Amino acid sequence: MCSMPHVFHKRWCFDFFPAREGGVTIAQMKRFLEWIGLKERLHTIENKPPLVSQGDIWWASVGENVGSEINGKSKLFSRPVIIFKKLAHGFYFVIPTTTQVRKGSWYVKFRQQERDMAACLHQARAIDYRRLSSKLGTLDDEDFARIKSGFSSLYLKQ
Repeated sequence: MCSMPHVFHKRWCFDFFPAREGGVTIAQMKRFLEWIGLKERLHTIENKPPLVSQGDIWWASVGENVGSEINGKSKLFSRPVIIFKKLAHGFYFVIPTTTQVRKGSWYVKFRQQERDMAACLHQARAIDYRRLSSKLGTLDDEDFARIKSGFSSLYLKQ
């Protein structure tokens, strides 16, 4: 490990878990530097926010994150997110999704474009419109109501 943890160091681009052969594998490499470059480009976008509604599903660049935080995929570090609430002009509270089978009160299953998906309630976060790339679809009213109920049960009800 880096002896100066408060200083950015190239070695931070790796998860330091022992591989089978005792070293760091390519599969374990984190893409932090690549994400920082894309994040800088996203920040400079000057177009208007897209027309977005609650219950829409959009591809969003969620990034390369830390620990158990959900990562994006591909060169855009993106994954589908549900627009849960519009917070301000061009600023949204979203819930990332996954196609992996997950169980627990922090996941709500739904179907979109004939695919089984799950809303990852524990990964909900606010994002700027510049992270959104394209609309994937819209949840039906029943699925969105179940996701809202799951969110309420997880975060608001005691």
